[in-house]
Amino acid sequence: MTTSRSNGDHGPDRTSAPRPLARRRFLGYVLAAPTLTAAAELVPAAGARADIPSPEITELIDLNDVMTAAALPTSGLITVEVNRDGTVSFALPRTEVGQGITTSTAMLIAEELGVPLERVRVTLADARPELLFNQLTGGSNTTFSTYTPIRVAAAVARERLLTAAAAAWDTDVAELTLTAGVVSGPGKRSAGIGELSERAAGARTERVPVALKPRDRFTVIGRPHNRVDALAAVTGRKEFTLDLAVPDALPTMVCRPPTINGRVGSVGNVSEVRAMPGVTDVVVISTGVAVRAATFGRCIDAVRALRVSWKPGSAEGKSDASVLRELKAAELPLGPPPLTPSVEETFTFHFRGNSALEPNCAIADVRADRAEIWASLKAPIVAKEAIAAKLGLPLRAVTVHVTEGGGSFGRKLFFDAALEAAEVSQKTGKPVKLMWHRADDSRQGRVHPMATSRVRIAYLGDTVLSYRQRHTSVATDLGHGLGEIFTALAASLPVGDIGFSQTFFQLSQSMPYDFGANSRLLSETDKGFNTGSMRNVYSPDVTCARELLVDRLSARMGKDPYRFRHDFLRDDRSRAVLDKVAEAGNWGRSMPAGTAQGIAFHSEYHSVSAVLVEIDCRPETVGRPIRDGVTGPRVTKAVIAVDVGLAVNPRGLEAQMTGCLMDGIALALTASLHLRDGAFLEASWDNYFYTRQWNTPPELHVVVMPDSTGEPGGAGELGVAASMAAVACAYGRATGTMPTVFPLNHGTLSFTPKPTVPPVPASPTDGLDHVR
Repeated sequence: MTTSRSNGDHGPDRTSAPRPLARRRFLGYVLAAPTLTAAAELVPAAGARADIPSPEITELIDLNDVMTAAALPTSGLITVEVNRDGTVSFALPRTEVGQGITTSTAMLIAEELGVPLERVRVTLADARPELLFNQLTGGSNTTFSTYTPIRVAAAVARERLLTAAAAAWDTDVAELTLTAGVVSGPGKRSAGIGELSERAAGARTERVPVALKPRDRFTVIGRPHNRVDALAAVTGRKEFTLDLAVPDALPTMVCRPPTINGRVGSVGNVSEVRAMPGVTDVVVISTGVAVRAATFGRCIDAVRALRVSWKPGSAEGKSDASVLRELKAAELPLGPPPLTPSVEETFTFHFRGNSALEPNCAIADVRADRAEIWASLKAPIVAKEAIAAKLGLPLRAVTVHVTEGGGSFGRKLFFDAALEAAEVSQKTGKPVKLMWHRADDSRQGRVHPMATSRVRIAYLGDTVLSYRQRHTSVATDLGHGLGEIFTALAASLPVGDIGFSQTFFQLSQSMPYDFGANSRLLSETDKGFNTGSMRNVYSPDVTCARELLVDRLSARMGKDPYRFRHDFLRDDRSRAVLDKVAEAGNWGRSMPAGTAQGIAFHSEYHSVSAVLVEIDCRPETVGRPIRDGVTGPRVTKAVIAVDVGLAVNPRGLEAQMTGCLMDGIALALTASLHLRDGAFLEASWDNYFYTRQWNTPPELHVVVMPDSTGEPGGAGELGVAASMAAVACAYGRATGTMPTVFPLNHGTLSFTPKPTVPPVPASPTDGLDHVR
């Protein structure tokens, strides 16, 4: 893989709206504390701009703006603390799940406070209900919303340290500097920030003005840095939930129903299973039968031995075909056919797994009057509230510790493992270390909803007259806290009185092309599935459908797909990333039959992206032997260009875009769940085909465009939609047939499904047979 940062000019047109808080002078607080502790005072920005002529909602306000506005009122509760040993502490009210936010947060503090990066200690804050909407991780919002509050708090600390030194040395603050954690002044005087921390501390809370460092003086922000936790991660010293040594917390697993959301009817052999070696407890809980034992191996043996009579689940008897019929029945009309020429198509997107690489897990220690929980949670406040209600305890009696997670992709917005662990601990009266089996999360966990997207584009000559899209989906569960934000801010949102999902949809989808009158509407049906806000949520499906039809329209007009997009994109910033990806990827080069290039564009959350891929669909590639897999085409090259405004850590951004590409390849080609008789057939990663090494492009180039806005935009999910769309477009050009069902290999089942009773498959014994 290669990466680069473009030095090209975006041109004079910066059509994106001015961002909130785009200034350098702020107010902050020095809090009453033994050592220096500082916080920001921020208020929501004024309403959306009235001078934007575009009818696009997302150019007025988008999902990221809404989440940021909801977080601002409690930003003063997040503090930067200077310790006596010269380190700086910050409890981040977001969750690190591998996206690198602890690193970017440390960079913001190091930059503004003037300390070495390695002396900044970023931990994850416990659930704090007083933060309200300021402790929700999702929507590519962390850096976007915390960029200014963290810098203001660090700047307050910096100014306070300088003031304390000036008072001690009887000199003017203007004569002092703070560099590398040391304050220096006239006469070669110097003092470390740790020495000054107590002197700089506040005896009472004070409101103070502060100026942020100008961008032309940045030495940390905007420069590539390795992750602060990289060494610990690759050497196995980084601690995740199951690594924690909570006294007496024994391994615990749950025997789950054979169909989605089934319930326990009766258990025929509780005493027999409780007497098995190592087993300490067997209890019925709301989601199944929990087993606590000396090891997870003993848990698996016990789960497999249980004889449970199950009640029907919420998707009983349903299959891919029956859900597709429901979606067709729920589709909103596109309206009468246009009187002008048009292109139109309906696309189908099957269920996809929302499992993270780290198994779903939590630790709980519940006593009669209190509870303590450890888990990687992206919505810890909602989790704390739900756990307290489940246990019948007051909120103050429940402590929720947020741990680092090994991946999420939206999965950890939900706290089902933590809720189960709390219930098991309460019923057994003992601490538990609960882990879901891989089969549990494939079959009973969160999934990306099955959906269809119907698109119609009307045109006349070289002019596009209208764009209409009707996206129909199995209902997306937004009960993880984001819906509460919409409720709280409903009066100020320009979307009218619509539901949570429709609000999310309208605030996260944009139309980047000048396609005349356009409308995108969402219709949802069937709440019988455990769905979630998978990475990029609606955007991969919506964008893939749009970009495929853009390819068809460009062919109908006799235009090159890249030039067509370039001519219809709304602004210079968008055209710049498209131009860059076409240039870096050598768009239009001669390629052998059965291979082709594809190009796609996507914008969201004040950021823009373009992806170019090359795909090989020749028979010798499609038919290459892969054990237990449907091989299919291979992406052989990918180029990604992104403009996120100010990239706080370009190296971290490059890693994010690499992951986005792998997501996009999987969504387009290989990754889906098969629904049959109310259950998903997949039972582990060995038969759920996320992008593998054999399907990863040997050539990958990420281009980070120069800062175009002065502030960071959303980046965590930015590359997924464009990557999926580019792969789909490349496939259509290579084969001469536009794909309409995703992933492409869904129609072929390459494995023998494992039984659903017992729900946990036997542990594999053939690993050595597959060593190459």
